[in-house]
Amino acid sequence: MSYELRRRLWAAILILGFFATWEFLCLALQVSDLVLPRPTQVFATLVSRLGILWPHVLQTLWTTMIGFILGVTVGVVIGAAVGVSRTAYDTVYPLLIGFSSIPKVAVVPIFVLWFGSGATPAILTALAMCFFPIVVNIATGLATTEPELEDVLKSLGASKLDILWNVGLPRTMPFFFASLKIAVTFAFVGSVLSETVASNKGIGNVMMTASSNFDVPLVFAGLFLLAALGILLYVAFSLVEARVTGWATRRQGFASA
Repeated sequence: MSYELRRRLWAAILILGFFATWEFLCLALQVSDLVLPRPTQVFATLVSRLGILWPHVLQTLWTTMIGFILGVTVGVVIGAAVGVSRTAYDTVYPLLIGFSSIPKVAVVPIFVLWFGSGATPAILTALAMCFFPIVVNIATGLATTEPELEDVLKSLGASKLDILWNVGLPRTMPFFFASLKIAVTFAFVGSVLSETVASNKGIGNVMMTASSNFDVPLVFAGLFLLAALGILLYVAFSLVEARVTGWATRRQGFASA
């Protein structure tokens, strides 16, 4: 059995062991469903109510991905500006840090006041949550370009835009894809946060309604759905990252040798 297969097998065993331990402790300690439902109850709720939950899943996924795409676009543009311009770094970066430090739950009511309840506040909250990691990683990737290399390219007649396009941006790819995997989870947090405050559709709204009705298994079913969506998108970006930036990553077999 190969090392990679053994590693994945052990990971699957540990994950199943986690849920089995959770189930056993709930039964052994007679934990109430209102406190912590068993995994089997949560999965049964998912199966029995999937038809009802599915439109809310699509709503959350749609608002999350729109906000994520907009956040990536904004993050790449600002990150490139901050990475290549000292003036932009001195001016924009402190403002970004200040905005990132604001709890986004305090921003949601402002979005609702401006745009009303519904999908728009969820999209904007997802954007506000996810763009900052993109900015930081793009700017960091551009900062790794050696000044000596830039001087050589300038002596060969390359313009600043040529250096950015042919050297700077390819150097940022490992940083960029690392930030994507973080940003997409932040986008989910922002979308669900907005749905709990100002929406009548989405997983966040389902969880709030279920919580008010003391339907704790349904609340955990919503959490499981969010976790599953986040994992799927994380894996998707990891696969794209391996194809695009494989040159920047050591092979696992070599690293473990």
